[in-house]
Amino acid sequence: MTRIGITGHQRLPNAAVSFAIEKIRELLAEAASPLNGFGSLAEGADQLFARELLAAGGSLHVVIPASGYEDTFSEDDKRTYFALLNQAAEVTRLNYSSPSEEAYDAAGQWVANHCEVIIAIWDGEPSRGLGGTADAVAHARKLGRAVHVVWPPGVRRA
Repeated sequence: MTRIGITGHQRLPNAAVSFAIEKIRELLAEAASPLNGFGSLAEGADQLFARELLAAGGSLHVVIPASGYEDTFSEDDKRTYFALLNQAAEVTRLNYSSPSEEAYDAAGQWVANHCEVIIAIWDGEPSRGLGGTADAVAHARKLGRAVHVVWPPGVRRA
């Protein structure tokens, strides 16, 4: 069994999306079955990972950072969020009354705490606020988790 977590940027350039999907597929194919994936289903990287995990026959564990989390999504991403949430084998709800950087940071730490491997769809830049991808990667590395950074060379985020 492999417990794989996801962290990554929400708004991904198109070149990063196709690159990320390819690398996620490779990493999932190399992992020992059964696959258990952990993430918060945020827009972008989390939702890409969840779709690929489920397509690979993995089990999805969703970590919801706060009450009202679904209200932070665009309409399209909200539909995807609920569709993926409905396919989750397990859901953990953190005890935050509303979405916040602290809640997102806690969710990233929760994922790292419960996984052996972290896939980071990350440009290597510092977080743009507490609870960003760089924070989750730093926590995972502090715990000694295997971190696979996935980002296409030469591509920059807006």
